[in-house]
Amino acid sequence: MKKIGIGYEDYKRIIDDNTYYIDKTMLISDIVEKGGMVTLFTRPRRFGKTLTLSMLRTFFELEYDRDGIPVDKKRYFEGKRIMGASEEILSMMGRYPVIKLSLKSAKQPDFCEAAL
Repeated sequence: MKKIGIGYEDYKRIIDDNTYYIDKTMLISDIVEKGGMVTLFTRPRRFGKTLTLSMLRTFFELEYDRDGIPVDKKRYFEGKRIMGASEEILSMMGRYPVIKLSLKSAKQPDFCEAAL
């Protein structure tokens, strides 16, 4: 039985834990097709921005297992709408290095202290 996941920030964990997920995977197709130098996600707190970025990372990131073999990401997207996208988009799955930066722990009161 599926669980209702509250507080999940990791896309892979949602899939692994068999938790309900509102399918936002077609955002991948939108980003690839529309292009642009920057994509800005503006939503209120607790609206799924971190989870959405985790889903994007899971799709695009080239990841290796302990033996140095690339990890097949398809299992994380089975049954999701993105699997119906063009071969051009699906060929991008698991092909790129991804850098993840988070500012969640930045608690400095002003810019000057944060810049140190």
